[in-house]
Amino acid sequence: MALRIISGRFRRRILKTPPDQSTRPYTDRVRQIVFDRLGEDRIVGARVADVFAGVGTMGMESLSRGAATCVFIEAGPDVYPLLRENVQTIAPDVPTVCWRTDVRRT
Repeated sequence: MALRIISGRFRRRILKTPPDQSTRPYTDRVRQIVFDRLGEDRIVGARVADVFAGVGTMGMESLSRGAATCVFIEAGPDVYPLLRENVQTIAPDVPTVCWRTDVRRT
């Protein structure tokens, strides 16, 4: 499944996903609804945490729409390398942090 950023600076960029579909990313429609409800004024300049990040869909969408920074947190050992690769490839100039940890145990 091709997963893409739907709006903003990184619009149409493709996110790498695991071949086995071990994650269930938000659909384009769900992301559009979430960001429409939040409104641009809450995203631009915001500090965002993408907890249970998977491949970084929500955090990358936030950065694309003007968030100042994002902390990505993902525990999955198979998904975490894809998350880091997506962040480094798509948003190398944006301040981000990627943590591999299980927030339920921290």
